[in-house]
Amino acid sequence: MGKDSGIGVLDKSVAVLETVSAAPRNLNELCEATGLPRATAHRLAVGLEVHELLTRDDAGRWVPGPALTRLAATAHDSVREAALLVLPGLQESTGESVQLYRREGAVRVCIAASEPPTGLRDTVPVGTRLTMTAGSAAKILAAWASPETRTMLLLDAAYSERTLADIRRRGWAHSVSERVEGVASASAPVFDAAGDVIAAVSISGPIGRLGRRPGEKYAEALVSAASAITARL
Repeated sequence: MGKDSGIGVLDKSVAVLETVSAAPRNLNELCEATGLPRATAHRLAVGLEVHELLTRDDAGRWVPGPALTRLAATAHDSVREAALLVLPGLQESTGESVQLYRREGAVRVCIAASEPPTGLRDTVPVGTRLTMTAGSAAKILAAWASPETRTMLLLDAAYSERTLADIRRRGWAHSVSERVEGVASASAPVFDAAGDVIAAVSISGPIGRLGRRPGEKYAEALVSAASAITARL
Protein backbone atom coordinates (compact mmCIF):
# COMPACT_ATOMS: atom_id res chain seq x y z
CA MET A 1 0.00 0.00 0.00
CA GLY A 2 2.95 2.32 -0.60
CA LYS A 3 5.28 3.92 1.95
CA ASP A 4 4.93 3.38 5.69
CA SER A 5 5.23 6.50 7.86
CA GLY A 6 4.18 4.67 11.01
CA ILE A 7 0.96 6.70 11.12
CA GLY A 8 -1.64 4.24 9.92
CA VAL A 9 -4.52 6.58 9.12
CA LEU A 10 -2.19 8.91 7.20
CA ASP A 11 -0.74 6.10 5.10
CA LYS A 12 -4.22 4.79 4.31
CA SER A 13 -5.44 8.26 3.36
CA VAL A 14 -2.47 8.76 1.04
CA ALA A 15 -3.16 5.34 -0.51
CA VAL A 16 -6.73 6.46 -1.22
CA LEU A 17 -5.49 9.73 -2.79
CA GLU A 18 -2.92 7.99 -4.97
CA THR A 19 -5.41 5.37 -6.10
CA VAL A 20 -8.03 7.95 -7.06
CA SER A 21 -5.37 10.07 -8.80
CA ALA A 22 -4.58 7.09 -11.05
CA ALA A 23 -8.22 6.67 -12.11
CA PRO A 24 -11.76 7.57 -10.95
CA ARG A 25 -12.98 4.99 -8.41
CA ASN A 26 -16.27 3.93 -6.91
CA LEU A 27 -16.23 2.29 -3.49
CA ASN A 28 -15.80 -1.26 -4.78
CA GLU A 29 -12.92 -0.20 -7.04
CA LEU A 30 -11.31 1.76 -4.24
CA CYS A 31 -11.41 -1.24 -1.91
CA GLU A 32 -10.01 -3.55 -4.57
CA ALA A 33 -7.16 -1.19 -5.48
CA THR A 34 -6.11 -0.32 -1.92
CA GLY A 35 -6.96 -3.55 -0.10
CA LEU A 36 -8.76 -1.51 2.57
CA PRO A 37 -11.92 -2.78 4.27
CA ARG A 38 -15.10 -1.30 2.79
CA ALA A 39 -16.00 0.74 5.89
CA THR A 40 -12.47 2.14 6.21
CA ALA A 41 -12.19 3.08 2.55
CA HIS A 42 -15.59 4.80 2.64
CA ARG A 43 -14.81 6.73 5.82
CA LEU A 44 -11.46 7.98 4.51
CA ALA A 45 -12.79 8.92 1.08
CA VAL A 46 -15.72 10.85 2.54
CA GLY A 47 -13.37 12.61 4.96
CA LEU A 48 -11.03 13.59 2.13
CA GLU A 49 -14.07 14.81 0.20
CA VAL A 50 -15.05 17.11 3.09
CA HIS A 51 -11.62 18.72 2.85
CA GLU A 52 -11.97 18.96 -0.98
CA LEU A 53 -8.98 16.68 -1.51
CA LEU A 54 -11.42 14.40 -3.35
CA THR A 55 -14.64 15.18 -5.18
CA ARG A 56 -17.14 13.21 -7.29
CA ASP A 57 -17.56 13.01 -11.05
CA ASP A 58 -20.89 12.76 -12.89
CA ALA A 59 -20.95 8.99 -12.31
CA GLY A 60 -20.48 9.41 -8.56
CA ARG A 61 -16.90 8.14 -8.60
CA TRP A 62 -14.21 9.81 -6.51
CA VAL A 63 -11.71 11.96 -8.44
CA PRO A 64 -8.99 14.41 -7.29
CA GLY A 65 -10.48 17.51 -5.68
CA PRO A 66 -9.81 21.24 -6.08
CA ALA A 67 -7.81 21.49 -2.85
CA LEU A 68 -5.04 19.44 -4.46
CA THR A 69 -4.64 22.05 -7.18
CA ARG A 70 -4.58 24.86 -4.61
CA LEU A 71 -1.94 23.09 -2.55
CA ALA A 72 0.13 22.18 -5.61
CA ALA A 73 0.20 25.82 -6.72
CA THR A 74 2.39 26.67 -3.71
CA ALA A 75 4.70 23.67 -4.06
CA HIS A 76 8.17 23.62 -5.61
CA ASP A 77 7.58 22.21 -9.09
CA SER A 78 10.82 21.47 -10.90
CA VAL A 79 9.04 20.45 -14.12
CA ARG A 80 7.12 23.73 -14.30
CA GLU A 81 10.21 25.76 -13.45
CA ALA A 82 12.22 23.98 -16.16
CA ALA A 83 9.41 24.55 -18.66
CA LEU A 84 9.27 28.27 -17.92
CA LEU A 85 12.88 28.53 -19.12
CA VAL A 86 12.08 26.72 -22.39
CA LEU A 87 8.52 27.60 -23.43
CA PRO A 88 9.17 31.29 -24.24
CA GLY A 89 11.77 30.27 -26.83
CA LEU A 90 9.35 27.78 -28.39
CA GLN A 91 6.61 30.42 -28.48
CA GLU A 92 8.92 32.98 -30.07
CA SER A 93 10.22 30.59 -32.74
CA THR A 94 6.73 29.40 -33.72
CA GLY A 95 4.67 32.53 -33.03
CA GLU A 96 1.93 30.38 -31.48
CA SER A 97 0.58 29.66 -27.99
CA VAL A 98 2.47 26.93 -26.14
CA GLN A 99 1.54 25.00 -23.01
CA LEU A 100 2.76 22.29 -20.66
CA TYR A 101 0.24 19.73 -19.40
CA ARG A 102 0.36 17.15 -16.62
CA ARG A 103 -2.17 14.36 -16.13
CA GLU A 104 -4.13 14.24 -12.87
CA GLY A 105 -6.36 11.18 -12.93
CA ALA A 106 -8.85 11.52 -15.78
CA VAL A 107 -8.02 15.17 -16.56
CA ARG A 108 -4.96 17.09 -17.72
CA VAL A 109 -3.90 20.35 -16.12
CA CYS A 110 -2.06 23.23 -17.79
CA ILE A 111 0.87 23.90 -15.45
CA ALA A 112 2.79 26.39 -17.61
CA ALA A 113 2.16 28.46 -20.74
CA SER A 114 3.65 31.13 -22.96
CA GLU A 115 1.48 33.32 -25.16
CA PRO A 116 2.15 35.62 -28.13
CA PRO A 117 2.31 39.27 -27.01
CA THR A 118 -0.26 40.36 -29.63
CA GLY A 119 -2.54 39.00 -32.32
CA LEU A 120 -4.71 35.92 -32.52
CA ARG A 121 -4.10 33.39 -29.79
CA ASP A 122 -5.51 30.14 -28.45
CA THR A 123 -5.13 30.91 -24.78
CA VAL A 124 -5.18 28.19 -22.13
CA PRO A 125 -4.74 29.80 -18.70
CA VAL A 126 -2.44 28.05 -16.23
CA GLY A 127 -4.54 25.88 -13.93
CA THR A 128 -7.08 25.01 -16.64
CA ARG A 129 -8.31 21.42 -16.34
CA LEU A 130 -9.09 19.78 -19.68
CA THR A 131 -10.39 16.42 -20.79
CA MET A 132 -8.17 13.39 -21.35
CA THR A 133 -10.57 12.10 -23.99
CA ALA A 134 -9.34 14.27 -26.88
CA GLY A 135 -6.53 16.55 -27.99
CA SER A 136 -2.86 16.00 -28.78
CA ALA A 137 -1.60 16.49 -25.20
CA ALA A 138 -4.19 14.03 -23.90
CA LYS A 139 -2.98 11.45 -26.41
CA ILE A 140 0.65 11.97 -25.38
CA LEU A 141 -0.16 11.56 -21.69
CA ALA A 142 -2.34 8.49 -22.41
CA ALA A 143 0.17 6.86 -24.76
CA TRP A 144 2.81 6.41 -22.05
CA ALA A 145 0.41 5.82 -19.14
CA SER A 146 0.16 2.44 -17.42
CA PRO A 147 -1.92 -0.24 -19.18
CA GLU A 148 -4.56 0.07 -16.45
CA THR A 149 -4.84 3.82 -16.91
CA ARG A 150 -4.93 3.51 -20.70
CA THR A 151 -7.79 1.02 -20.47
CA MET A 152 -9.74 3.46 -18.28
CA LEU A 153 -9.09 6.43 -20.56
CA LEU A 154 -9.94 4.57 -23.77
CA LEU A 155 -13.50 3.93 -22.57
CA ASP A 156 -14.53 7.49 -23.48
CA ALA A 157 -11.67 8.58 -25.74
CA ALA A 158 -11.75 9.93 -29.28
CA TYR A 159 -8.53 7.95 -29.92
CA SER A 160 -7.75 4.22 -30.01
CA GLU A 161 -5.02 1.96 -28.65
CA ARG A 162 -3.64 1.73 -32.19
CA THR A 163 -3.38 5.54 -32.31
CA LEU A 164 -1.47 5.52 -29.01
CA ALA A 165 0.90 2.83 -30.29
CA ASP A 166 1.62 4.96 -33.37
CA ILE A 167 2.31 7.96 -31.12
CA ARG A 168 4.77 5.98 -28.99
CA ARG A 169 6.58 4.89 -32.15
CA ARG A 170 6.93 8.34 -33.76
CA GLY A 171 7.28 10.37 -30.54
CA TRP A 172 4.64 13.06 -31.09
CA ALA A 173 0.89 13.57 -31.51
CA HIS A 174 -1.40 16.05 -33.20
CA SER A 175 -5.12 16.80 -33.36
CA VAL A 176 -7.45 18.84 -35.54
CA SER A 177 -10.86 19.97 -34.22
CA GLU A 178 -10.84 17.14 -31.66
CA ARG A 179 -11.52 19.11 -28.49
CA VAL A 180 -12.59 22.48 -29.94
CA GLU A 181 -13.85 23.01 -33.49
CA GLY A 182 -11.41 24.98 -35.61
CA VAL A 183 -8.43 24.49 -33.29
CA ALA A 184 -5.37 22.35 -34.06
CA SER A 185 -2.56 21.28 -31.75
CA ALA A 186 0.58 19.19 -31.61
CA SER A 187 2.41 17.77 -28.59
CA ALA A 188 5.51 15.88 -27.53
CA PRO A 189 6.38 13.99 -24.31
CA VAL A 190 8.62 15.22 -21.51
CA PHE A 191 10.49 12.33 -19.86
CA ASP A 192 12.08 12.11 -16.43
CA ALA A 193 15.40 10.46 -15.65
CA ALA A 194 13.72 7.06 -15.30
CA GLY A 195 12.24 7.30 -18.78
CA ASP A 196 8.67 7.93 -17.62
CA VAL A 197 6.52 10.58 -19.30
CA ILE A 198 5.72 13.28 -16.75
CA ALA A 199 4.26 16.01 -18.97
CA ALA A 200 3.34 17.01 -22.51
CA VAL A 201 4.55 20.16 -24.22
CA SER A 202 2.05 21.52 -26.75
CA ILE A 203 1.47 24.13 -29.39
CA SER A 204 -2.07 25.17 -30.30
CA GLY A 205 -3.86 27.60 -32.57
CA PRO A 206 -6.39 28.01 -35.38
CA ILE A 207 -6.34 25.40 -38.14
CA GLY A 208 -5.90 28.25 -40.60
CA ARG A 209 -2.40 28.86 -39.21
CA LEU A 210 -1.30 25.47 -37.89
CA GLY A 211 -2.74 23.50 -40.82
CA ARG A 212 -4.34 20.08 -40.84
CA ARG A 213 -1.08 18.21 -40.16
CA PRO A 214 0.42 20.32 -37.35
CA GLY A 215 2.48 17.45 -35.99
CA GLU A 216 4.55 17.21 -39.14
CA LYS A 217 5.04 20.98 -39.12
CA TYR A 218 6.03 21.38 -35.46
CA ALA A 219 7.28 17.95 -34.32
CA GLU A 220 10.97 18.84 -34.50
CA ALA A 221 10.53 22.04 -32.47
CA LEU A 222 8.30 20.31 -29.91
CA VAL A 223 10.58 17.31 -29.40
CA SER A 224 13.57 19.67 -29.06
CA ALA A 225 11.74 21.76 -26.43
CA ALA A 226 10.64 18.64 -24.54
CA SER A 227 14.23 17.39 -24.51
CA ALA A 228 15.43 20.77 -23.24
CA ILE A 229 12.93 20.60 -20.36
CA THR A 230 14.07 17.06 -19.52
CA ALA A 231 17.70 18.17 -19.59
CA ARG A 232 17.01 20.93 -17.04
CA LEU A 233 15.35 18.62 -14.49
